Amino acid sequence: MSDKKLPETARVVIVGGGVMGCGLAYHLAHEGWTDVVLLEKAELTSGSTWHAAGQITYSTSSYGLGKCVDYNVGLYAGKLEAETGQSVTWHGCGSFRLAYTEDEMDWLRHTLSVGRALGSNIHLVDPDYIRRHHPYYNLDGVLGALHTPDDGHVDPSGVTQALATGARQLGVKIVRRCRATNITQLPSGEWQVDSEQGTIRCEHVVNAGGTYARQMGEWSGLQLPMTSMTHHYFVTDTVPEFMDLDRELPVIRDDREVSGYIRMEQKSGLIGIYEKENPNTVWEDHCPWEAENELFEADYDRVMPWLENALERMPIFAELGIKREVHGAISHPPDGNPLIGPAPGVRNYWCCCGTQIGIGWGPGLTRELARWMVHGASDISMREFDPRRFGSYATKEWQVIKAKEDYCLRHEIPFPHFNRLAGRPVKPSALYDRLKQKGAVFEEVYGHERPRWFATQGVEQRDHYSFRRTIVHDVVGAEVKAVRTRVGIMDISAFTKIEVAGPDAATVLDRLIANRLPRKIGGIALTHFLNEAGRIELEATIVRLDQDRFYLVCAAFFEQRLLDHLARHAGEADLTVRNLSTDWNALALNGPKARDVLARCTDAPLDNAGFPWLQARRIAVAGHTLWAFRLSYAGELGWELHIPREATLAVYDALWAAGKPYGIADYGSFAMNVMRLEKGFKGAGELTNEVTLPEADVMRFVRLDKEFVGKAATEKSAAGTLPWICAYLEIEPDGNVDGHGGEAVLMGDRVVGSTASVAYGHTVGKILAFAYLKPRAAKPGLDLTVVIHGSPRAAKVLAAPAYDPESRLPRTDALEVAAE
Repeated sequence: MSDKKLPETARVVIVGGGVMGCGLAYHLAHEGWTDVVLLEKAELTSGSTWHAAGQITYSTSSYGLGKCVDYNVGLYAGKLEAETGQSVTWHGCGSFRLAYTEDEMDWLRHTLSVGRALGSNIHLVDPDYIRRHHPYYNLDGVLGALHTPDDGHVDPSGVTQALATGARQLGVKIVRRCRATNITQLPSGEWQVDSEQGTIRCEHVVNAGGTYARQMGEWSGLQLPMTSMTHHYFVTDTVPEFMDLDRELPVIRDDREVSGYIRMEQKSGLIGIYEKENPNTVWEDHCPWEAENELFEADYDRVMPWLENALERMPIFAELGIKREVHGAISHPPDGNPLIGPAPGVRNYWCCCGTQIGIGWGPGLTRELARWMVHGASDISMREFDPRRFGSYATKEWQVIKAKEDYCLRHEIPFPHFNRLAGRPVKPSALYDRLKQKGAVFEEVYGHERPRWFATQGVEQRDHYSFRRTIVHDVVGAEVKAVRTRVGIMDISAFTKIEVAGPDAATVLDRLIANRLPRKIGGIALTHFLNEAGRIELEATIVRLDQDRFYLVCAAFFEQRLLDHLARHAGEADLTVRNLSTDWNALALNGPKARDVLARCTDAPLDNAGFPWLQARRIAVAGHTLWAFRLSYAGELGWELHIPREATLAVYDALWAAGKPYGIADYGSFAMNVMRLEKGFKGAGELTNEVTLPEADVMRFVRLDKEFVGKAATEKSAAGTLPWICAYLEIEPDGNVDGHGGEAVLMGDRVVGSTASVAYGHTVGKILAFAYLKPRAAKPGLDLTVVIHGSPRAAKVLAAPAYDPESRLPRTDALEVAAE
């Protein structure tokens, strides 16, 4: 029954009663927050949830989603029904994901490696094995499949009702037939939710509005990027061959021929299709409030090629009629990942929306969101789901373009570094056109265009996709060699660049960082911002430009997270925060000849006495004043030059001209990643919200003799038994596959962790990786095994960087270079 009376206040108000909203209510209650009210405009599950196919699979290469899937299957297979008494109709039939090409087989091999790290029941099988378990599927051309026998499907409405029942049992109030009409933040910081039944004030508000989520965000001045796309599935008449089966056939996921899935639905067949061209959007401006259990007329013209393929692959369906057509709307964010976490620019407004696969992903993700809300941190990395991964560049028009692109990619091979090109460029740097002319292949990071690598003579200027090495491997090797032996220049304008200034700037920043703030003007410090739970929010470089002025640099992804973190903790402090990420560009100049090149363009002293390591100076380059920072992510002699946008091209051209006698070369992010791994520098893949500073093994950047947010939790972590620790590995190359992250690490025959970042170190001739391992396996010198591409590789834990372990090169003085 619905709770009739709307309370005046609550700790949390959730707006939306689908699987995401009810899942969050259930998990908040289980985390101890029961003063929760959920508002649903119609009946529970009456939005996208009710028409979902209800499937869930372990076939995922995402380590975080894999953890969610494992939790969800356990919930569906018994726990939820036992707790609530509400049937969810679990069908544990398993599934096969088919492969027709070697590229698809490589995808399955990589997924197998990730599954091994997660402990999933997952196997690579041949066509004969598939045929024994599913005798009716046409396997012509099939090379193999990934068999995930613990997969299944559930009744979406049953799951949602069970989650709602479990939430109610713990005290959550659910109010149906109560449409929210506005969400506003009060001067006190509380949120006010207006509804058809009255007004309610709350500390936290959650947007779980499904296809309404974007327009609900606009009530509060938020731009939440997602677009409603329509998806078909069809239920056939009764299949005679199914009548005498004593078991349910596994689900078939056929990405190439069907672009979707085929399974049993009772004694009928079910065919789901994600067409790969001309996808359909609805409600681009406004989802009608009166929509309830909304379906659209089937568009056979759009899906017919794929439907015909499905009938050819499942010939026992070919002569049957279609007894049910389901054509409903599903939310698609620009990159396909849900929006789970804090909304940008405000406090205590949470997103729980934009979920394409609510049944498959929802409970696990809502459990993590509940932990984030209650405890200040989730237990898996939420980076790929954080709503703050998009900025103001994500306009409504851009969202539609990207949602269509995402829909068409739903059943394509997710190659490593797959570059989504639609709707770009959005935020090109001042060098974009110049570098494009020189062969740059770009990637998008928080809207910015950053060069990945540079096409050389005879190499096509496009991405070359594979799970194996491509021609780009050698191109990147040449870029690395240029930096290591001569000098390289890179456009690093995509970095987030924030200025914090004012009388209280030093006090606030010192309280927020684990390291000590630079004391002298021109000082540079690498540090970490933590939450109260001691988990890592982000890593940043801080430069003291003046007594009360600081310049913060971090990865592009963290721009809004950093701004929100500063706003949350600044309070009434006297300071100003300026976002310079677009107005200022930046260049990295690295290599043994970097000083020679820079000296040709400036009169500033560049030796160790005049410009020491980890110091900043305001200098003139080619007549333009800029900030030069002596540091190097490549681990070479080098500088970062931070430049007003309008001067960037002139500075780049001057450096390039000065560098020609020294063999200067452009390089991109792929080479940068190789060099940082050769130097043992941890990056965004290692420093996530899952881990504390002791777990990440970065305590050398911590000063426990000062106070900072997260200090108590950091001390507790350091004093306790660590669940894992970040280790640095050397892995033997074997063939042309180097790994892509998420692979299982074994000690003997036992899984002891998984890789976070992997790359081939061209300078040292080894594959290098960071991996989170059980502490007993993270000891330097220990021999381990890493499962790459489904095959074991010998590995060793390293105690020091594979390249220049004493870090002598970045500190090299001019006199030393001359002597050499």
